[in-house]
Amino acid sequence: MSDSFDYIIVGAGSAGCVLADRLSADGKNSVLVLEYGGSDRSVFIQMPSALSIPMNSPKYNWFYETEPEPHLNNRRLHTPRGKVIGGSSSINGLVYIRGNPLDFDRWEEEGARGWAYRNVLPYFKRAEGRGEGGDAYRGSDGPLSTSYGPLKNPLYHAWIEAGRQAGYPATADVNGYQQEGFGRMDMTVRQGRRWSAANAYLKPAMKRPNLTVRTHALAERILFEGRRAAGIRYAQGNAVHEVKARREVILAGGPINSPQLLKLSGVGPAAELQALGIQPLHHLAGVGENLQDHLEFYFQMASTQPISLYSSQNLFAKGLIGLRWLLRHDGLGATNHFESCGFIRSRTGIRYPDIQYHFLPLAVSYDGSSLATEHGFQAHVGPMRTKSRGAVRLKSNDARDKPRVFFNYMSHEDDWTEMRACVRLTREIFQQPAFAPYRGREIQPGADVTTDEQIDAFIKAKVESAYHPSCTCKMGSPDDPMAVVDPQTRVIGLEALRVVDSSIMPSVTTGNLNAPTIMIGEKASDIILGKDPLPASNAPYYVASNWETAQR
Repeated sequence: MSDSFDYIIVGAGSAGCVLADRLSADGKNSVLVLEYGGSDRSVFIQMPSALSIPMNSPKYNWFYETEPEPHLNNRRLHTPRGKVIGGSSSINGLVYIRGNPLDFDRWEEEGARGWAYRNVLPYFKRAEGRGEGGDAYRGSDGPLSTSYGPLKNPLYHAWIEAGRQAGYPATADVNGYQQEGFGRMDMTVRQGRRWSAANAYLKPAMKRPNLTVRTHALAERILFEGRRAAGIRYAQGNAVHEVKARREVILAGGPINSPQLLKLSGVGPAAELQALGIQPLHHLAGVGENLQDHLEFYFQMASTQPISLYSSQNLFAKGLIGLRWLLRHDGLGATNHFESCGFIRSRTGIRYPDIQYHFLPLAVSYDGSSLATEHGFQAHVGPMRTKSRGAVRLKSNDARDKPRVFFNYMSHEDDWTEMRACVRLTREIFQQPAFAPYRGREIQPGADVTTDEQIDAFIKAKVESAYHPSCTCKMGSPDDPMAVVDPQTRVIGLEALRVVDSSIMPSVTTGNLNAPTIMIGEKASDIILGKDPLPASNAPYYVASNWETAQR
């Protein structure tokens, strides 16, 4: 095996796949991708509606869990991360949400110069191949295919209409001019198949002789020559290998694995490293800190009509759905079932949406841990910009030991204010006339859960992660003591070492993370190759004119 490449990319996830494609595209650079997982050739990965199966498989999921969360009854929460070609884009819910334009303008204010909305929109467009075509906001011929579900179930339309009846706007495109409001939800599905970063970017690029992908390869250490990253030591089977990078080492392992590998290599908070017997090479206080996520709960209603997906939950029906998908790649197997959504503001004085909804015409747990018992429907709902902060810290100096993941969920009082608003505002939406033909009893939280104390008790017992960990190697100004990478994605204070994944977000975006992580890979690839950035966009975006005086 060759032991020297121009670029070594650690992790074949959402960003790593993009980097592998873009850095190898002109044939001039030799590129190695190291991925601990294996093949994504599973019908359960490729069939969109089977999403809960790979998410619950140790073969494809690292199966991280949090430390006991003190504000959530000391529960340990499930924190899935993809351990497979495509990373988390191969086991996620296939939702394509870019975030609000103001998220990226905030990034720039937080020190990520050159990452404002005007700078990142061209990279979102370059990545995207939208089924309905492009416009000033959307891309039409990029590798990442996006599409809408068929919206055949009347409950999807009831959801959007109920939002309108409650006084919120309808929006034609939550990823375009106006995120705020109720509308259709995009998914990363192409011709009925999951369109992961592996399918979109990595597999086409693997035909090139200058790209090498090694699977089942566990990165153990970054190799340094002085302050320069010179390569990676990795384990594969029972053997340990060392591979050299002539130009750069790029970490794309995600918000848990990237800070873990930095720390194992002596880069991070010196005291933490010394306590575990790791010789600090470079003290960098922010590595593993600033951990953020989205929490959500399922607001569930019983349906008085037998029109929900409950009819499809028995083995015979599932078999027919699977057979149809295998033969034709269409039908109920070809959608993630999150076909309509909503973004609203929780209270007066909030400038842009801080609550997200995924609507589902079934009352069930997202990860498949509890099955539907009756006809129903639900909204996944949660706040978008938590003020709670956690950390990823090492358990030991062994790369095979999972690190400690502690989000410190709900540790800020404002998070409770927003969660209570989620309960009350969602209940109001479900009481609108659009749901009158279908609305049965409130399964969860339950109509008697009304006071702050009752809502808080429900949240402590039932809230779950929306699986959006991020921000543990935050991008910022080099004079920010907690920044880990600069706006060129270079690890501050070291040479030839970058981090390119969702860990470099300064703060979490308003929505799901796959789309912005792929954008990060796109923009970073131009920076790494020394290309001029794509011309900035002047496309305007929506901010409610009455945000200072009204909640809707």
